[in-house]
Amino acid sequence: MNGFDAAGFAAIHGLSGRNIAADIAAMAVGWWMAYLLGAGFFAFLFTRKGMRRRIYIFTEGALAVILSRGIIAAGIQFLYHRERPFAFYGISPLFGTTGWSFPSGHMTLFFALATVVWFANRRWGAWYLLLTAAMGAARIYAGLHWPTDIIAGAAIGIASALVVRWLLTDARKGIDRNEAPPAESGAAVISPTAQPQ
Repeated sequence: MNGFDAAGFAAIHGLSGRNIAADIAAMAVGWWMAYLLGAGFFAFLFTRKGMRRRIYIFTEGALAVILSRGIIAAGIQFLYHRERPFAFYGISPLFGTTGWSFPSGHMTLFFALATVVWFANRRWGAWYLLLTAAMGAARIYAGLHWPTDIIAGAAIGIASALVVRWLLTDARKGIDRNEAPPAESGAAVISPTAQPQ
């Protein structure tokens, strides 16, 4: 185990077990936040105007999740088996989970969605990024992840969303053109053959 992960985990997880309210809050954020963020993404879709815009954002989010969590993270975990901190140290986590530690599947998934939301709306996106980061910290606190699990998961999620956004550039521009407001009907039209008086 590298020094950064050992020190970072000790600093964050070392705070657990001292205050029951803090432990309960960490359990809520580390576990239930995923459901809130998932529901929040669909709630965000319904705040967007236009069915084509909603379908585009949903498609961008779905593809980013498939790439980040379903392909990249799953591929890494298939090839690289990193023990979770609670298994490494033989301690009891605040709540249970299964699978390998690196990278964090939650972070790859929700940072991908957060990036998609941020591009669609900065205010919603900022909150989504903040809550996802809080969930990552809570999962370290709970004993489920090393700091680099969270950092790598965030990087994979953001990078995947950027790749998908680049691949869907033409589709997005087409929607932007179709949703652009029409020219004002009262605007004067000057004939190219008209001569000044």
